[in-house]
Amino acid sequence: MEQFTAFSDAERRRLDELVSDRRERHAIREDIIADGAHSPDCHVILSGLACRYKILPDGTRQIMAFLIPGDLCDAEIFILKVMDHGVAAMTPTVTALVSAEDMKAMLRETGCLGEALWWGTMTDLGVLRERIIDHGRRNAYERIAHLLYEMLVRYRMVELTRDDSFDFPITQTDLADATGLTPVHANRTLQKLRGDGLIETSGKTIRVCDPPRLKDVAQFNGAYLHLDRVQEPARVGQRPGDLV
Repeated sequence: MEQFTAFSDAERRRLDELVSDRRERHAIREDIIADGAHSPDCHVILSGLACRYKILPDGTRQIMAFLIPGDLCDAEIFILKVMDHGVAAMTPTVTALVSAEDMKAMLRETGCLGEALWWGTMTDLGVLRERIIDHGRRNAYERIAHLLYEMLVRYRMVELTRDDSFDFPITQTDLADATGLTPVHANRTLQKLRGDGLIETSGKTIRVCDPPRLKDVAQFNGAYLHLDRVQEPARVGQRPGDLV
């Protein structure tokens, strides 16, 4: 949340208390919150990897977004009767539970916390809009390039990259479900990205070998992540570096 603005010591303590009070552990493929379910709490990813998804009547799945540490899974659940999509853990994942009452109180405030929550919601919607563009205008090569570059930027912002490498432990089926491709097509496209010297893979780790070229291939414009608001503290503001 400090990607939006710097918090006072009191605001930081308040957030630390909220995410330290109650926590849940989720196994791989376990729903954090299921489609059609309601929860009295909002979930914040503390560690691991999750995804927003929808199961179609024929059993096929569409992954709409990946959620990394710091992301809110269901900030608006207190407004909705039930979730209109599911959120599931892709790896062993830990979430913090923030009560709906606490979330409503923060959203109604006029200070930094409320604004930062709205900023997070707008960023989440920006990511979803990019997935719409993926399916409407980007070819397979551009789609996967864009997704991987986006994840590089987002992981760097939460200090989970090492020399342009990040852990992204998803299967080829997961990648296919996130990009609207078949697993075979997704695998073939990954091979081409490797063959073109844009990425390297080792187990579940992805290294972006040439960020400027991958950015160019993806036609990536990071405006939808709203990182232009990142100014203070300097340490956070400097994280994107030359990626955006």
